[in-house]
Parts: sequence; structure tokens; C-alpha cells
Amino acid sequence: MSIDLRTEPAGPATGRSRPAPVTVLHWVFVGFAALTFGMLLDGSDAAVFRTAALVGYPVAVLLSVVAALRGPERGRRITIVLHLVLAPMQFVFSIPATIALLGIPLSLTILGLSRPRFPRMSPRTRKIWLILHVGFSVGWLGVALTMTVMAIIGSAAESHALRHGAYEALHVIDLAAAIPSMFLAIITGLVLSLGTKWGLVRHWWVLVKFAISVSIPLLAGTVESALADELALRTVDPAAEPGSTGVALTACLAGFTIALWVATILSVAKPWPRTRWGRSADARERAARLHAQARG
Repeated sequence: MSIDLRTEPAGPATGRSRPAPVTVLHWVFVGFAALTFGMLLDGSDAAVFRTAALVGYPVAVLLSVVAALRGPERGRRITIVLHLVLAPMQFVFSIPATIALLGIPLSLTILGLSRPRFPRMSPRTRKIWLILHVGFSVGWLGVALTMTVMAIIGSAAESHALRHGAYEALHVIDLAAAIPSMFLAIITGLVLSLGTKWGLVRHWWVLVKFAISVSIPLLAGTVESALADELALRTVDPAAEPGSTGVALTACLAGFTIALWVATILSVAKPWPRTRWGRSADARERAARLHAQARG
């Protein structure tokens, strides 16, 4: 599936190009990526994720500079592909450096200002992407439920071995299963929304579902991971108790599970009317069809 590079209808001619906020944000992102890269150099933990970030951010800086120099229209393809991948990928980068989470809303803002438009998928292509999205989303929900159960076990267990083992296993599941399923679910969801009639901001249920999908990584990277790491270290001591931290972790993971169930229900029920962006897009499409009929 390729990206439609046709530009939006131009405004009234003014003799010069309009200021482009997306170009300014390119340079903001370059500064942010350089700062994060510098912070990543100081440390040796999470070696695989740190290496990914140390490679990914220089590539992102290079592509951002190229896109900024080419301008908002000529650099549009680079911008859309780059930040479509970076938006969820920076959650992975945040494992060794939490500051990388700030890059997620920045990438989403740049992506939104670039107005990505994908050609409509064929029925066969849509079915393939839908299968992938449903599979990864169900996997993400299953992992969230499993981690919630592990947190409950860790908080309630009387045996030191079981308590500490539950938190150690939770940490492994988080890295090995939660992060990949989250990343793939968000990517396939973005492709599906942009490549079908639903769009990303045309329907409230899609927009709310996307907000849920993005908010969970942000909270997981700042709150849940800190709680899980603290409990894994604390419970090394046989006399240590999870206490309120264990309750907080359980509540956090239960909240993630409930939120993912809400996203699942939204996918099936598709409630609420269109957004104002959806109504505007419908009006433009109707006007374009009427114009084409009048000319034909």
C-alpha cells in the first residue's frame, strides 16, 4: 500500500508560500532526538533497546533534516513514513531512557499536520490487515490480563519465592510480549484506519480507541515500569512486603486491561456520530463527486 502524495488544495495565492508549522516541528524533533541520543550514551542497561534507540534516533534526525530542507510538500512522504513508524517505536526507545516518551506526542503532532492520506485498500488487502490487527490486539489484551494476574499473585502471595518470582516473570513478560504486541497492534491499527473509510479522526470511536492505544504506552513507560522495577528489587529480600506499591501496580495493570476491553468493545459496537473532521471530509467528498458529475 502506497501513500497518496497529492497535496491538499492550495489557498489563495499570496506570492509566497504559507508558513509551515510542520517544518518548525521538524527542527524541534531534531533537537529532542539529539538530546535523547546524548542521554542514551550514558548507561549500559537494556542493551538491545538502547542500541535500537542509538541507531534509530540518528536515522530519524537525518531524515527529519532532509524533510525540513525539502519543505512540507516535497518532504511529505519522508515525514509521514518516518513518524508513522516512530510514534509507537519510541515507546521501545523509552525503556532505557524515559524521556523518549515525549517523542510520541511530538511525532503524532507532526504526522497529523502532514495530513497523511492513504488510498483505499482493496477488500483482500483490508482483510489481511484486519486479521493482523485483531490478532495483535487480542494478544495485547491477553498479555495485559496475564500481567494483572501476576501482579495479584505477587501482592497476595505468602511465599517469598512465589512473590519475587511473580514480579520477575512480570518484568520478562513486559519486555518479551507486551511491548511487541503493543507496537504491532498500534501500527496495524494506524494502517487500517488510514487505508479504509473509517479514517483516524473521522469517527469518535476510532479516535477514542487510538487515544487509549497511545495513552497506555505513555503510562506504562512512566508509572507501571517504575512500580514493577521497584517491586522486583524490593522482593529480593525475603522479609520485604509489596505493600501499597504492589496494590498500585495491580490497579495500574487492571486499568490497562479494562481500557483494552473498552477498545475491543468500541471496535465491535462502533458507537457515536462522526466528528466534525469526518463531517467536513464527507462534505468535501460529496462536493468533489458533484463537481465530477457536472463536468462529466
